[in-house]
Amino acid sequence: MGGDHGTPGGGGRDVVAGLDIGGTGTSVVLLDGERVVAREHAATPVRDGGAAMAAAAAGLVRSALAAAPGTRLVGAGVGAAGVVDAASGTVVAASDSFRDWAGFPLAAELGAALGVPVRVENDVNAFALGEARLGAARGLDDVLAIMLGTGVGGAFVLSGGLYRGPTGAAGEIGHVAGFGDLSCTCGGRGHLETLASGRAVARSYGRTAGVTVAGAREVADLARAGDPHARGAFAAAADAVGRAAVLVASLLDVTDVVVGGGVAAAWDLLADGIEAGVRREPPVSGAAVRVRPSALGRDAVALGAASIAPAAALSLAG
Repeated sequence: MGGDHGTPGGGGRDVVAGLDIGGTGTSVVLLDGERVVAREHAATPVRDGGAAMAAAAAGLVRSALAAAPGTRLVGAGVGAAGVVDAASGTVVAASDSFRDWAGFPLAAELGAALGVPVRVENDVNAFALGEARLGAARGLDDVLAIMLGTGVGGAFVLSGGLYRGPTGAAGEIGHVAGFGDLSCTCGGRGHLETLASGRAVARSYGRTAGVTVAGAREVADLARAGDPHARGAFAAAADAVGRAAVLVASLLDVTDVVVGGGVAAAWDLLADGIEAGVRREPPVSGAAVRVRPSALGRDAVALGAASIAPAAALSLAG
C-alpha cells in the first residue's frame, strides 16, 4: 500500500505525512497543503526496538491513508525522540527507555517501508517548526520553542529557519544552569530541567508533601483542587521558565517564546507565574518578552515534521 501511494503519477491528491515518534506515543497526520485530512495515534513499542518502532509508524501512515481515500503519499517527515543526524536521518543517541534506537537509520527504513523519501528531525526541532509555520509563532521570524515534557528541550527558529548551531546542539535550554542546586538527569546541577520538567514537578510535590505521585498531571489536578504543595511545584516551574525566557532575550534578543509539552497542558497553572518571572527582571533592552502556549497541542511535532517532508510542491515553508 505504501509503495502504491509513493509512486509518481499514481493519481489522487498529493499528501505528505508528518510523524511524531515519542517515548510513549506515535502520532501521524496527513496534510493536503495545510489541511489535515487524517490523523492516527498509537503507543510506541519502545522496548521492541527501532525496527518495530519504524514498522509501527509505517502502519499508522497506511491506516491514515486508508482513512483518506483518493490521496497519494509523496513524502514524509519525522520528529523523533533522541539526538538526530538530520543529514542522514539516523538517530544518533537516545535515552535508555528506548531499545536499539540509537544508531537506527530511521529515514532509510521508513522510506523503504512507505516507498517515498523521508526526512527526520529531532522532535523538539519539529515542534519549533510546527509552531513557527502553523501555530502560535506563525509570522514570527525569531522564536524560542520550549517543550516541557519528561525532560525540558528547546529549539530556535532564527530569521525564519531552524537554527542548529555548529554542532547541532543549539537550543538546549533545559540544561542551562542557574536554577537552584538540584541534580539533573544529565549529571549536572541546577539546570532548568530540575524545576520545569514533568519529572521535576512530580518530585517537587513529593519533597514538600511527603507523598509520591504518578506524574505532573496528577500534581496539576491537586493544584486545581487547592493543594498548596502542588501549587508551589507549578509556581517554581513557571518562575524558572519565565527567567529562562528573559535569559534568552538578554543574550540573543529573541523575545518570543512558545511553550509546549505535557506540562504546558496545565497552562492555567503556569501563565501567571511565567509572566511574573518575566516582569520581575526584564531584559536591559526593555523589550517585551512574550511567552505563549502551543497553539497546535498534540499535533505540533507531527505538523512541524510534515513541513520538512521532501515534497517541494507541498512545502509549508512560506
